Amino acid sequence: MVPSRNVCTLLAAVAVAGAASPSHDLSRYALTDTGSVNGGNTFPGVSRPLGMVKLGPDLYTGADAYSGFQPTGNFTGFTMLHESGTGGAPKYGVVSQMPFVGYLANPLSDAVNDTRAAPDRTEVGYYRAALGSGTTVELTASQKAGLYQYTFPKSGHKHGRFHVVVDVSHVLSSYRGQGLEQHFLGGNITVRKHHSSGRLEYTGFGTYDNGWNRAGPWTVYFCGRFDAPGTFRTFLGVDKLSDRLAEFSTKPSYESRSARLGAVFTFNRTRVVSRVGVSFISAARACANVDGEIPKRTALKTVRRQTRDAWNSDVFAKVTTSETNLTKLNQLYTALYFMHLLPTNKTGENPLWRSREPYYDDIFTFWDTHRCTTALFHVLQPTYYEELLRSMVDVWRHQGWVSDGRSSFSNGAVQGGSNSDNVFADAFIKGVGGKLNWDDAFASMVTNAQTVPTNNHDPRDPTGSTKEGRSALPDWLELGYITPRFSRSVSRAVEYSVNDFSLAVVAAGLGRLSDFSTYLERSRNWRNHWNPNIEALGFSGFVGPRDTSGFLPQDPLSCGGCYWRDLYYQALPWEYSFNAHHDLAHLIRLCGGPNAFVARLETTFKPGVYWGNAQFNHTIFNPGNEPSFTTPYLYNFANRQDLAVKRSRHIAKSYYHPTPNGLPGNSDAGAMESWLLWNMIGLYPMTGQPFFLIGSPWFSDLTIDLGPGKRLQITTTGGREDAFYVQSLKVNGMRWHKSWLTWYDIFATGGTLEFELGSNPVNWTTGPPPPSLASLDPEQAKTLLGNLTTLKTSGQLR
Repeated sequence: MVPSRNVCTLLAAVAVAGAASPSHDLSRYALTDTGSVNGGNTFPGVSRPLGMVKLGPDLYTGADAYSGFQPTGNFTGFTMLHESGTGGAPKYGVVSQMPFVGYLANPLSDAVNDTRAAPDRTEVGYYRAALGSGTTVELTASQKAGLYQYTFPKSGHKHGRFHVVVDVSHVLSSYRGQGLEQHFLGGNITVRKHHSSGRLEYTGFGTYDNGWNRAGPWTVYFCGRFDAPGTFRTFLGVDKLSDRLAEFSTKPSYESRSARLGAVFTFNRTRVVSRVGVSFISAARACANVDGEIPKRTALKTVRRQTRDAWNSDVFAKVTTSETNLTKLNQLYTALYFMHLLPTNKTGENPLWRSREPYYDDIFTFWDTHRCTTALFHVLQPTYYEELLRSMVDVWRHQGWVSDGRSSFSNGAVQGGSNSDNVFADAFIKGVGGKLNWDDAFASMVTNAQTVPTNNHDPRDPTGSTKEGRSALPDWLELGYITPRFSRSVSRAVEYSVNDFSLAVVAAGLGRLSDFSTYLERSRNWRNHWNPNIEALGFSGFVGPRDTSGFLPQDPLSCGGCYWRDLYYQALPWEYSFNAHHDLAHLIRLCGGPNAFVARLETTFKPGVYWGNAQFNHTIFNPGNEPSFTTPYLYNFANRQDLAVKRSRHIAKSYYHPTPNGLPGNSDAGAMESWLLWNMIGLYPMTGQPFFLIGSPWFSDLTIDLGPGKRLQITTTGGREDAFYVQSLKVNGMRWHKSWLTWYDIFATGGTLEFELGSNPVNWTTGPPPPSLASLDPEQAKTLLGNLTTLKTSGQLR
């Protein structure tokens, strides 16, 4: 059974029918179970924006539950830490509580789980589960603490007392057999009973490792407080894996290095509230977190309201509209919700080093998020965004690398290039400053570009490090291409080229002209993988594999397994052939010019294409993987903005829905949702460049809060579901004839976009196509980048 649709939806429909515009409580439009089934892997539990605590259910079905949630199976616990929209292997599912009714002989046995008696209820700030035992579990959370409210069945007294089991050894399991299974490595639990009130509280810690990023050991501390008097028994297992008990007693404390442990709390009341804080520093800090954020006697409804208020003020109020179409409002605010669950703001909770810098964790992963999500964070959350960048630099200062992925204080899961470089370049060319040290940021980029990381011997890819850096650098530096002795050789070559372009961008702005020349030249190395002789569907020329003797055979519509040990990662050669986004003018020339390029794009979106014995039942374009994200907008480089709108709107309307199965693939920590948001806004970012490709907005009006005194106001006239082609556009009151604009046109100080929409395409983009910086000669590129990075207006580009 899946969670029920947000019960506020019906109320919202009534409210919208009688209101001119959605107002204060925008959280009612966010449907927090969207993408929770069929591979979306989103977290339907409770969290604050970028919150450390993500309190929700863990269910067992024998398959990986990446966010803890499954639509079927038995509840095994309700845990404090989760991630949302991740893949590879589950992470966290720790600091658990699980209610139980009746006689309990062994809290480690399979009996300590429960069925689902009714659909779960989920909304912003609140989660409720009805268990087969008759127990109702209600959850809400603050930034670093959570609140559980248990309502036990009155009939339960005839079966014995009511219990809450705290299993310190509880983690989310993985069943994929890739060596990513999390492990409980040991911990402590200490129980205290107040003499006067009889109320119970517990503190302790658990140490764990692994998960999708193959993390080393990390420790979380906890502090739990119950509001009801009761009794307790602590328990110690025989070992880490067995469900056999070694001890089950009233001893107030156990510490384990080799066995499961926890405690059972027993109550006579049918209503019990538990407040739990977590910390990565100490149990005392965990207690301070819960007492400071959810003080004693705080009602669930209070924390629930505070969490909704946080989402409204920090996130939803950033984007407002007077439109009343409920489906569009659901999609807008749901997408905003899920792109703000990760990364996790753990500032003040970094146990590895002392620093005055912010600390952000649970970055899954820049390979997924650098195209759309980080660029949108810059727009909507400039303070958080600068903090994230400063955190990345601080990790490099203390650990030597900025990795593509990071979780539980460990780097890991480098799927291709060093795409943190792209994030830095995007921030640099759009003027992010503040307390960010750009000399150190560039030094971290140089580390990625010049230093071969130590092989961490990940069985997914034995050819080099998956922890950090660019492990195929030996070929890249010596040959200017990557041979198949390194896994994912072709897709990494494309990504390394984009990464090197990012270094060229920052080098130009910092006046490091020698570095600029070096990295600009290296950014063109993807061309060394262009094989003009391979063909598919009437087109010739695609990126392909090569070794020192020349090109190797390749089918452009096959990538083998598209996985860690293959030549391409999560996309076809056809798709990766479009991904040199910094060098598109040259790519268009290789494809035979603008008309041939458009024809190739059109074939990408043609359903039912046959090639050999294979048929693409949908399209070559894959809406569920990031290497295809930008492809619908590439028509703009041939001044066919109408086709970009046609294709991107079709994708958004066909594959995205405000339903539990409403994502085309894994959310990837909000990457899918942020792609949808850009589509709804009517723009698309070219990461590492200051350009935005123009699409078509969904709303008659949309206001984006850019910070104190700055707004972007977007209006449309003539738009309908079947009338979305741009007829004309004004930017800041000026008639516009280009298919692109820059950060400095509308975001740096605010601006206006006035669209006229209609049902038929119109050739209004008669100006020059978007710049393709790596396709220019070095002097032209240096001059253009130099102008941009001094933060001048974009008048120079017109």
